Amino acid sequence: MSGRASKKPAARRSGPPSAAAAISPASWKLMQRLFRVHPWHGAPIGAQMPDVVAVYVEIVPTDTVKYELDKETGYLRVDRPQRFSNVCPTLYGFVPQTHCGERNGELAARRTGHPGIVGDGDPLDICVLTEKSFPHGDILLEARPIGGLRMIDRGEADDKIIAVLEGDASYGAWRDIHQCPRSLVDRLRHYFLTYKSGPDALEPQVEITHVYDREEAHEVIRRSRDDYRALFPELEALLARAPD
Repeated sequence: MSGRASKKPAARRSGPPSAAAAISPASWKLMQRLFRVHPWHGAPIGAQMPDVVAVYVEIVPTDTVKYELDKETGYLRVDRPQRFSNVCPTLYGFVPQTHCGERNGELAARRTGHPGIVGDGDPLDICVLTEKSFPHGDILLEARPIGGLRMIDRGEADDKIIAVLEGDASYGAWRDIHQCPRSLVDRLRHYFLTYKSGPDALEPQVEITHVYDREEAHEVIRRSRDDYRALFPELEALLARAPD
């Protein structure tokens, strides 16, 4: 026998548990009951995306103040009072768990032929058509995208998805932008082309280069979803491991 002592196999070092693994299912349930989810990160986009997506509504047509989500707290905050007569003609908000980043900017640059366009760094905006009157925002709903507006705001892609409220009696059966009267599309175009401009403005601050169909809207949504996953990989992994 050799005089050398036999070496024991080195024990494997296990890394620290993931954040999701460190939280028990009971703790998850307790947090869900005690704390409101963040509309951008905690509300799911929906299992049927991009055909049907969740929407967090920030503004309704009767609002004379522009509200937007405070990204840090998850609450609506006052962005600015509307200085002029512009009123958003539809429900307006964003699609949870999306982000307009590199992939969306690349698509806008390719479609417009203008190199150097980047995403605006916000969740993907969406306008929802419905016959119903909503008294306030800060709500979640399901909507079916039918098209969109390709808007460029000072070199940044700022797409506006156009959708119909799922189950709406007047608009719910529409499946593509071609079913939408031109007057409705023009009303949306006019709002976004003028809502930042005063009466003495000589040149528009934004440009709408295309009105696109459902297939293009789906591509924009998928890219925004991929941009979100790339920006928040650890959050995506955490939510994927959360119990139902």
